[in-house]
Formats: sequence, C-alpha cells, structure tokens
Amino acid sequence: MTDDTSGQPIFKGLVGVFADESAVSKVMVETNSLTYRGYPVQDLCEQCSFEEVAWLLWEGELPTRKQLNAFRRAEAAERGISRALVRVIEAFPKKSHPMDMIRTAVSFLAQEDAEAGDISEAATRRKALRLFAKIPTAIAAACRLRDGLRPIRPKPELGFSENIFHMFFGSVPEKRVVKAFDVSMILYAEHGFNASTFAARVVASTQADLHSAVVAGIGALKGPLHGGANEAVMQMLKSVGTPARARGWIDDKLEHRALVMGFGHRVYKHGDSRVPTMSRYRDSVAEATGGQKWVEISTILAEEMMAKKGIHPNLDFPAGPAYFMMGFPVDFFTPLFVASRVTGWAAHVIEQGADNRLIRPLSHYTGRPQREVVPIRARG
Repeated sequence: MTDDTSGQPIFKGLVGVFADESAVSKVMVETNSLTYRGYPVQDLCEQCSFEEVAWLLWEGELPTRKQLNAFRRAEAAERGISRALVRVIEAFPKKSHPMDMIRTAVSFLAQEDAEAGDISEAATRRKALRLFAKIPTAIAAACRLRDGLRPIRPKPELGFSENIFHMFFGSVPEKRVVKAFDVSMILYAEHGFNASTFAARVVASTQADLHSAVVAGIGALKGPLHGGANEAVMQMLKSVGTPARARGWIDDKLEHRALVMGFGHRVYKHGDSRVPTMSRYRDSVAEATGGQKWVEISTILAEEMMAKKGIHPNLDFPAGPAYFMMGFPVDFFTPLFVASRVTGWAAHVIEQGADNRLIRPLSHYTGRPQREVVPIRARG
C-alpha cells in the first residue's frame, strides 16, 4: 500500500480491499476452510456431486433428491450445441489456444440465445443452466475437431462428469477417476472475488448480460497467474521428467530465483485448504492409471519448496497432474476450469444484479500536469 499526493491510500492489486458484500463463499480463517454457502468444500467433495454444488451456489441450499433429479434432467436436456456452432469451432485456426476457442464459443452461444439480452434474474438463471450444460460440449468438440476427430454427442443418461469423459474420449473411466474429476469441479467452482469473478461482476455491474460477464471471466482466467497455472504446473512436471531429477531441478530454480508454478496463494496464509483433498484424489488417479511418477515428482517439489521457502502448493499443483493422468490435453486444463467456474461466475452475476451498483474505482494520476497544446507549426 502507498499514498497518493492527497494522502489517500492506494492498494495495488486491490490487496485488502473489500469491494462489496457476498454470501456465496468465504475462506474461514479460523478453520482454514473454503466454504460455499457455509459448507466446507472438503465436506461437499466427500458427500455431494458437482451438480448438487452447482445448485447450492445458485440457490443457497443443497437440493432435495427431487430437486436434484429435476436439475439433472434440465441440465442434460440443454447439453447439445448447434451445427452452426460446430462449424464455427471447426473453422478456428488449428493453433488457436483452447481458451480463445471457448471464449469465442460462448460469444456465439449468446447470438443463439433468445434471452441473451434479458438481464432479469429469472432469465439469468435460465441462461446459467444453458451455459453450464453447453460449455463442456463446446470444449470437447473443440478438442476433438482440432485433432481431426468428429465431435461426440452428449449422452443425457450420463452424469455431468461422466458425460465430459464420454464427449472427450468416447468412453467413461472407472468410478474413482470420475469421482476425482468431479471433486476437481467442486474445488474449482468458486473462490470469492478472485480475478475472473471480479471481472465478471464488473461487467455485470454495467447491466451487461450473463454471456458478456462469462466472456470477461474466461479472459481473466486465461492468464497464467490465475487459471492458466494448472497448465503451467503440468508443463513444469514434464520438464522435470523423473523423480530422480526433481530435487536438483527445484534447487536450480530457487538458486536463480525463477518462478515455480503452483505455489503460493494471496488468500491462504497457512496453505490452500483445497490441496489435501485434491492431492488424495490425484493419488487415487495415479493408482488407477499408473502415473505414480507424477506424484513422486510433486511430493519432492512440495517438500523442497516448504523446507527452503516456506511456501505451500495451491490447488493447481495437484489438479494439473490429475487431469494429465486422466488423459486430457494440457492446454485444455483451463477450459475444464471454465466448465466448473461458470457456476461461481453465474452465482456472482445473480448476486450483483440483486443489489447492483456500477463498479468504478478511482486511480491516482501520475502523468504530466495540465499543459497547453502547441500547434504543429511551432513544434518544428
């Protein structure tokens, strides 16, 4: 924090600033737990499905069995994407980043949505369900089309996470792998006023539509300091290669003060509360797929970072290798993050709309003082 010439404090990065109120989620400092609507996320992971958590974020309470069944049917019925959108995705340059693909796909979905411009709460909730259902279909289609394969239609009889595997690979893995993926979706779903959620709320505060807010969130999430970190973590682990190289690799990075991805978090001071849960499920995926070397490398890096820098890993650190062992291409990790976080973004857009005020902070000017314009003939 610094002061401007008038003595007003300047909080770079908005560190420590409360921009608004929210009832969606909170990190409980006293228990070091991330909570959604008051429920510890680690408990939600063990006892609930991702669909239940999506309902919780939007409705404020966990669903009854009847409500959950109706919600699942409604989501499954909305999964299909148009042939026109498939053609748009097919026309993307092959070197396009998947986050650019899904950003454009969401913009196109807005053009097809008859309620796109309706910012009423009821319409926003309906659009949220459609985006929740269609975004995974668009992501899977983008992946397959880029690889020269035809998209696989969603199966309404499959659960949300099972269906993602089906649309990517044409098959569903064993239950513990699906459960690990479902847990990752829950853990990534929401996290307060993070960069992408704040971006979405800023856009929503202008009374723009949900699709515009989600596009803004995708843009913020693409950055490696936010959502793109899970991709960077896996690239890092691949560059280490083997457990035998891990200690020397991390020592070299620390000696040269290089950035090590997947460590540290602005909110957590005693370690990311989501990491133990995701790490257990990463280990379960490793057992199922024979990927133990990634767990061994990760363990060594985490131990060395803690011993020499006192820095804990964040959620991206175990999630990256978990997705890799599941078979997802590395550059599609962050789009999978989108498939989860759209639930949190929608919850915040709904909340913003309920008591809206345009988000418009000030900046301290450090440029030239006011001066006269010199005519071009006098400038030489």
